[in-house]
Amino acid sequence: MSEVNIPFVDLHAQYLTIKSQIDEAISEVISKSAFVRGEQVELFEASFASAIGVDHCVSCGNGTDSLYMTMRALGVGPGDEVIVPAHSWISTSETVTQAGGKVIFCDTSKDDYTVDPAQIRLKITPRTVGIIPVHLYGQPADMDPILEIAEKHGLWVLEDCAQAHLAEYKGRQVGTMGNAGSFSFYPGKNLGAMGDAGAVVTNDEALARKVAMLARHGGLQKGDHQIEGLNSRMDGIQAAILNVKLPFLRGWTEKRQAIAAAYSGLLKDCPSVSAPQVSPERSHVWHLYVIQHEYRDELKKFLQGCGIPSVINYPIALPFLPAYSAMGHTQEDFPNAFHDQSRILSLPIFPELDQEKIEYVVSKISSFTASV
Repeated sequence: MSEVNIPFVDLHAQYLTIKSQIDEAISEVISKSAFVRGEQVELFEASFASAIGVDHCVSCGNGTDSLYMTMRALGVGPGDEVIVPAHSWISTSETVTQAGGKVIFCDTSKDDYTVDPAQIRLKITPRTVGIIPVHLYGQPADMDPILEIAEKHGLWVLEDCAQAHLAEYKGRQVGTMGNAGSFSFYPGKNLGAMGDAGAVVTNDEALARKVAMLARHGGLQKGDHQIEGLNSRMDGIQAAILNVKLPFLRGWTEKRQAIAAAYSGLLKDCPSVSAPQVSPERSHVWHLYVIQHEYRDELKKFLQGCGIPSVINYPIALPFLPAYSAMGHTQEDFPNAFHDQSRILSLPIFPELDQEKIEYVVSKISSFTASV
């Protein structure tokens, strides 16, 4: 294959496959001026709840708000400690502080980037109130021991499912195992809007009602403010887009899984590259395909020169960010997260990526590894 430019994610390619449905859905919202909430939002809430297998879905403005509002609804307050993985996007931790709690970082597993249950046990104190496992990159965290720990200590569990739509753990969908699940529909997600959007899913009716109130200035009826809330409502156009895309999500997920299998198969010939590890009890949905290499930065630069973009998700583990410098953490506190942050590299993956381009990417990786 000649030198080409391969996008990291090709959102336009996806749009072209469903262009007529998307355009019609947007036009309908505009014709009805149903710009904030409305029938498209209500339809999406019902449809997404059904797709996940829960009783309630509360839509909101973005995935970060869904985490924050759920913790507010769970009653997080000053002095309350919430355990989060050391390697994630900052939304997972910053919302704990915003809700009034204290972030307690926990190292990740050596094999799968998700929070290590054995390390969680060491972080429990009398002030611990909850755990936020992140299903990072699309692979579920090891939920059974996490749920056992939570039950033993009377803790809530809020699943961060922002990268894991339809992922399963022992036959159970993410978002259905804890007290609630938080989802993001940022455009690049496996189920993405064309702007920001998010949702909370739960089987707890009282919790869903509290989150819904928080999202709408503290009241379910305009002017009837039962509590102080915030303005985090999904808009009608984003809901309409998501309603078009949702029926395609299963098929798109299967394509991602096939692409990941192709990558992993080809990368077996590159022994210095660590391909992602997947537990046989978990269904990975491959929001990101993340490899590791000792000379990650050099590999990234080499691929860029070959027309292959790559991304580091995430280059600095949360405890080592300037935002948390006051906590004084060292690399010895989180050895796995510290190790991974300097080696991880996300390769292009999206449902429309074809075999020829996959082979091109791996051929260039092989060329690099043979030279170092």
